[in-house]
Amino acid sequence: MNSLVHTFEGASAMRGFPRADGRKGIRNYLAVAYLVECAHHVARKIATPYDEDGVQLIGFPGCYPSAYADRVLTDLCTHPNVGAVLLLSLGCEEFQRKKLKAAIEASGRPVELLTIQQCGGTAATIQRGRAWIEAQLEELKVAPSEPITFADLVIGTKCGGSDGLSGVTINPAVGRAVDLLIDGGATVMFEETCELIGCEAHMASRAVTPELGAALRAAVHKADRYYSELGHGSFGGGNIKYGLSTLEEKSLGAYAKSGSRPISGLIKPGVQPPHPGLYLMDTVNDGPVRYGIPNINDTQTITEMVASGCHLILFTTGAGSVVGQALSPVIKGVSNSRVFERLEGDMDINGGTIADGIETIEDVGRHLVEAVIAAASGTPTKSEALGHQEFVLSYKTYEPLGPGCLPG
Repeated sequence: MNSLVHTFEGASAMRGFPRADGRKGIRNYLAVAYLVECAHHVARKIATPYDEDGVQLIGFPGCYPSAYADRVLTDLCTHPNVGAVLLLSLGCEEFQRKKLKAAIEASGRPVELLTIQQCGGTAATIQRGRAWIEAQLEELKVAPSEPITFADLVIGTKCGGSDGLSGVTINPAVGRAVDLLIDGGATVMFEETCELIGCEAHMASRAVTPELGAALRAAVHKADRYYSELGHGSFGGGNIKYGLSTLEEKSLGAYAKSGSRPISGLIKPGVQPPHPGLYLMDTVNDGPVRYGIPNINDTQTITEMVASGCHLILFTTGAGSVVGQALSPVIKGVSNSRVFERLEGDMDINGGTIADGIETIEDVGRHLVEAVIAAASGTPTKSEALGHQEFVLSYKTYEPLGPGCLPG
């Protein structure tokens, strides 16, 4: 046991489902994955009756091949929080469905592939899909679990709908929680390079090697170039409405979520951190601008962190985002007490108590760690209890990591 277990009494209650690759899931979901938008309706009709039984709907809408989508969907279907997978194909899309099924089988998980054009259409496929789910749910209910520690956990951080208090209340509190979790042996990642413009020198100074520092700078410079070419930035009207004044203010607030520990590596979606520590995820397309606006969709960047192994997400907001995620629980912290009181049913943690003078950043940081422990012990987060299953996966392109990105 590490020291954080002794500091937080509830940590010994955390449990996970062991997987063949050595990882452990804090949930044992059955994922229903559609492989083209034309199969989305049938997949949803199959999954909906079981959405309170741990059946989660994910998928890729594109018809043409995408190496990015192939990798991310493979990573998600073999994610530690997933115990079984039902694949839904129309039959004429170009997604490599047999390759995906083989990867899931190789991971030791039960998997079924239903092709609508071969099953007899909508009604027959729904009937077969539901029959398979009901059989699998019985198995998942009795799956064994075992104690886990912070070293088994991968945690992502994200913000959405930030306001003028985010950078001085809830985001620094997440940074303190990140420090505590890393000290306890966990793996943590942050992203939003488009919202870290101006912070690259600070990040480089925390890199464990000069080569990684150069890679961190390059990732932020790439985001700056990409957004300049696109003619669009991440500083939106909603941020201004709720009190943020400049991109610099927003960047410093987003950066506060990373805490103070050394940065161990730079990863891209689908790349799993090789060892515990703090990682930056680069979520901006490589190459020229294409496929629309990157990072404008909080849900897709959360999906990318989950594809890299995140068991759960610490999500901060000021305006009051209510999103969750299909495969990994989302713990939501809000920057101000006004929104917390209005949306208490959606928010797990109130960081507004810092601005109110009632609690410190240390206090709220510890509340966040306690929320991580509760979620990893099986307690639903607010978004889970409300049935949130947000999921987005669209076309993007990434080149392989450079040689300095993952030292050691």
